[in-house]
Amino acid sequence: MSQIVLELNHLSCGYDSHPIVQDLSLHLRAGDIGCLLGPSGCGKTTTLRSIAGFEPVTAGEIRLQGEVMSSPGQRVPPEQRRIGMVFQDYALFPHLTVAENIAFGISKHPERRRIVSELLELVNLDRLGKRYPHELSGGQQQRVALARALAPEPALLLLDEPFSNLDGDLRRRLSAEVRDILKTRGISALLVTHDQNEAFAVCDQVGVLRDGRLQQWDTPFNLYHEPATPFVASFIGQGYFIRGQLLTPDTVQTELGVLRGDRAYQLPPGSAVDVLLRPDDIVGQASSPLTATITGKVFLGATTLYRLQLPTGSTVETLFPSHDDHPLGEVLGISVAADHLVIFPAQGSVNVSAQLPLEQMLEEGDSD
Repeated sequence: MSQIVLELNHLSCGYDSHPIVQDLSLHLRAGDIGCLLGPSGCGKTTTLRSIAGFEPVTAGEIRLQGEVMSSPGQRVPPEQRRIGMVFQDYALFPHLTVAENIAFGISKHPERRRIVSELLELVNLDRLGKRYPHELSGGQQQRVALARALAPEPALLLLDEPFSNLDGDLRRRLSAEVRDILKTRGISALLVTHDQNEAFAVCDQVGVLRDGRLQQWDTPFNLYHEPATPFVASFIGQGYFIRGQLLTPDTVQTELGVLRGDRAYQLPPGSAVDVLLRPDDIVGQASSPLTATITGKVFLGATTLYRLQLPTGSTVETLFPSHDDHPLGEVLGISVAADHLVIFPAQGSVNVSAQLPLEQMLEEGDSD
């Protein structure tokens, strides 16, 4: 089993005696890339700054390679933690060349030139070592910041919203490149972001935070298919909750018919439940007696995401191949193909939207 590089044990921290992060526990294995994911103000950056040593902790502890870095009344200085940091604004020195920026943290290292040369090649900037930051693109500046953080060979690399200043296409390409670089070097890293696509593309383990509390620390696959809380289910991916009633430990009566899951749910029969349905759980079936009306659509390239209104007024979504085009207002036959059901005790209103991508990308004619 891989060595544990980072441990947060019942960590609480904040600013000016104001608690922000509470009772947070997780661990990161050597060579893994982790992520703290959540909406603005949930405590992601506060946690990262506490790990780096910039902020004290009020309870719990932070361990790096088994050694306590922070606990109440104890804090190892940031420069002694063997932690590299890539900031949101890159924080490059404008008066230093690319090579000099990378060498900044290893100025007394006897093999400084070799290390800088290797890192320039690693980040595909081997011909740009003599340039200055203002002569580089945003993506190139990000690579310089990454190389500079890697130069001292840190035990852990922290990245604070590292791609937020880049446009969408470059962001996607660079996030993949950064993952490859970190994996090539075997670097353990912890990333902070509010973008789940970025988190899933880069990271092995993702922690979803809400109001300073960790909801779930898991693989991207499990966060999507096995969400531990309704918040994780709603924050990760797309989908809608529909109300149902548990008939037996593995079957639920819903407005879409009786749905059978692949497990026994730990609720008494007769319980009101909310069933999460993802777009890939709803499939078109022309012969089905169950129908829904298309009220919105978003073209995604290979697929089209349709918002469907059921006869009861509830909403679900489905994905069709993009060449299978349907107009707004068309009535489709549908069925549910979801043996793996995600179910929670009923909360709030009957039809709670897990995410509303169509609210953000409405086409003209959408009825909502």
